[in-house]
Amino acid sequence: MNSPRSHSALIAAGRRALGIEARAITALQDRIDAAFARSCELCLAARGRVVVCGLGKSGHIANKIAATLASTGTPAFFLHAAEASHGDVGVVTAGDVLLAISYSGETPELLALLPHLRRLEIPVIAMTGNASSTLAQAAAVHLDASVSEEACPLNLAPTASTTAALALGDALATALLAARGFTSEDFARSHPGGVLGRKLLLHVGDIMRQGADLPCVSATVPLEQGLLEMSRKGLGLAAITTADQLLLGVFTDGDLRRALDRGVSLRDTTMETVMTRNPRTVAPSQLAADAVNCMQEYSVTALLVVDERSRLVGALNIHDLLRAGVV
Repeated sequence: MNSPRSHSALIAAGRRALGIEARAITALQDRIDAAFARSCELCLAARGRVVVCGLGKSGHIANKIAATLASTGTPAFFLHAAEASHGDVGVVTAGDVLLAISYSGETPELLALLPHLRRLEIPVIAMTGNASSTLAQAAAVHLDASVSEEACPLNLAPTASTTAALALGDALATALLAARGFTSEDFARSHPGGVLGRKLLLHVGDIMRQGADLPCVSATVPLEQGLLEMSRKGLGLAAITTADQLLLGVFTDGDLRRALDRGVSLRDTTMETVMTRNPRTVAPSQLAADAVNCMQEYSVTALLVVDERSRLVGALNIHDLLRAGVV
């Protein structure tokens, strides 16, 4: 059983670490300067990709920065510094830019790449904690990611320094995003499997029910037949159309309740007399997210889909949207 005193010590240690890392990030703001702008220019001018390279903890940070760049409009990939000198450096080609991350700036595996990069005339952006290091001096641009202390109580384990490098990488990625005019639609195209991707890329026509799955009857059929069609198709509504699929109205569970309250005959009443005219509809080209908004605004759980000539082409309900991951 932990004592209150040990709890206090743990809490204090955690808060100390966060305080150190927060100060390390804050200190970076004054270093977003001409060197940072030059780094952005090199990335924007690259005909190829931004190759992000590192080793150890810096390698993990480099991998994440490469992923962030790639998902925000800057073609990029991660190159493991140790593997590079054993053949992987072959993926680096003329027109690329190398972002090399090493807090000491003296990582041998990174320094070994410099002659090869010079032969290909590939500019190097160095992100280090030592502006006088070999890597910083050899680079076209140096980004200062130094910290006054690590969050580790021993001041040894890379903690604040890796946080600072990651934050500086995020700053670079977001500056490039803004410079490229990268939009939320562009982001969605890079994340088609994510929630945002589905909301911004998935259209009504991609998920609507159509053909034989559509609950559809003519205006002259009895209410009894319309109810059977509703039950078979399981959408909670039936579309009333002409022979050439021109939408005349819709019959829903609400219309059924109102009809029963009036005591209408299921056999002698036609769908035309109980349907709702001018129903809410969506177009197949609209985003599925628009269908969700329409359902919420008008408190309905299903919608009919019509083309530009008001002809019925599909239908969908909230369950279709849930299965597609839009809701």
